Amino acid sequence: MNGLSEQMRALGPARLAAIAGVAVALIGLVIFFATRLTSEPYELLYSGLEQADAQSIVQTLEAQNIPFQLANNGTEILVPASSRDRMRLETAEQAVGGSASVGYEVFDNSSALGSTNFIQNVNLVRALEGELARTIRSIDDVRHARVHLVLPKREVFSRETLEPSASVVVATGGRTLDASQVVAIQNLVAAAVPKMTTQRVSIVDESGAMLTRGMDEDGSMAALTQDEMRRAEEQRLARAIETLLSRTLGPGRVRAEVTASMNFDRVVTNEELFDPDTQVARSTVTIEENASSQDQEPSPVTVGQNLPEGQFNQEGGAGSQTNESRTEETVNYEISRTVTNSVRESGVVDRLSVAVLVDGKRPTGADGTPTYEARTEEDMEKITALVRSAIGYDQQRGDQLEVINMEFADLDSMFAEEEPWMFMGFTKDEIMRMAEGLGVAIVAILVILLVVRPLVTKAFESLPSGADGGATGLLSAEAAGAPQLPGPVTAPVPIGLGDEDMEDLDELIDIEKVEGRVKASSLRKIGEIVDKHPEEALSIVRNWLYQDA
Repeated sequence: MNGLSEQMRALGPARLAAIAGVAVALIGLVIFFATRLTSEPYELLYSGLEQADAQSIVQTLEAQNIPFQLANNGTEILVPASSRDRMRLETAEQAVGGSASVGYEVFDNSSALGSTNFIQNVNLVRALEGELARTIRSIDDVRHARVHLVLPKREVFSRETLEPSASVVVATGGRTLDASQVVAIQNLVAAAVPKMTTQRVSIVDESGAMLTRGMDEDGSMAALTQDEMRRAEEQRLARAIETLLSRTLGPGRVRAEVTASMNFDRVVTNEELFDPDTQVARSTVTIEENASSQDQEPSPVTVGQNLPEGQFNQEGGAGSQTNESRTEETVNYEISRTVTNSVRESGVVDRLSVAVLVDGKRPTGADGTPTYEARTEEDMEKITALVRSAIGYDQQRGDQLEVINMEFADLDSMFAEEEPWMFMGFTKDEIMRMAEGLGVAIVAILVILLVVRPLVTKAFESLPSGADGGATGLLSAEAAGAPQLPGPVTAPVPIGLGDEDMEDLDELIDIEKVEGRVKASSLRKIGEIVDKHPEEALSIVRNWLYQDA
């Protein structure tokens, strides 16, 4: 230990500081790479977050002491892989904006004693708005939503009653809500507020576009604009063609485009038709009359009529009898009548222009690679017939149809995912991790060989040789306070060696190189010490003998 401490003191503070700095840097480098290799990888927790939602999630992660990383201007949050699934469950409501809106939980922490009626009404509106916003956010393609309700109070002594209204702002992230989703949101808000009608609900997207344009009073979608109806009809026909042909040709092997010319004139037709052939007896009246009358002429006046029995024996004059019969029948018939009132408000297709592009066959060649083969004329005629039936082709209307067979670009080969690179059963990530570890080892070895070793070697070369140091220590221990022996000022020459002997010795040293030089220097120094201090040398030898004994 004394020899080591002497060597450390001989190095000096500057060299010791340099060696210590290199050692600390080497240890830090090893710790850094070791930590990097053993640290858990980070995985994406959420992306595309709003600032308020990201702030709420970050606060939750900090409260639970879970490390995280922010990326893409704070819209993406990464957490360790082991904590990703658990944190997704715990922060699911915050990720969809649940923390930004307040629901009925606003009443959980409020005290009924210190709150006024006004505060209770305001909290009720806030809670209703928050609950509606949460429900709307659960719809597909809706990333964020805000609801504003106006619930007027009936004024005292007022006959007029104001209707409640609502405004809804939805953020879709560049997507478009279809008509059914807009109607669903409108009816959802109207049904949640008493006495609110659907036409009093306005829905606006993040770009400021009015989504409830063209609503009827009953809340249903009114007639869309002409362009929207035309595009809807074109898309319907195109989907019908692609769906029909894809079942035979295969998915992605057919592409259809339809251009429709439509008439959107509003037509009102009132029609009344009478059919005389279809008579129906509505009523029948029958009248029958029978009349009978008898007339007789009076007898002449005679004397016998004045006798007492004369009036009984008289005979009447000539007479006549009349019978009369009459029958009358009246039948009322109803003629069949048809009354038609028709109003046409939807568009009518005037002409269709349809273009269908069909891919050819792709049989597999002998070498296993697919080859392109055009379809036959018979196949193209069958495909054309199917398309005519699918779109309701009408030649008199002026419809145009083109079905062409062309080779499609092979998207599978163009955008196919490359197979993961493997080497001896190891993936690229595993090989990179092993390469990082190997790199750390190589850097450490190079630092030791090229930095630490030269510094240590240079530091120890400037010290006295080991023999000189050992002899000095023994002399110090033996002399016990005697003055130290001074070192040689010039290179000593052993006694009894002449110039020729010195030359021979130098040649020997040259032959032995480094070891010869060290041995020759040690012998010269020892010989000089023994010649100058024979008594101290004798004491050292005795001390060695006693130690061996």
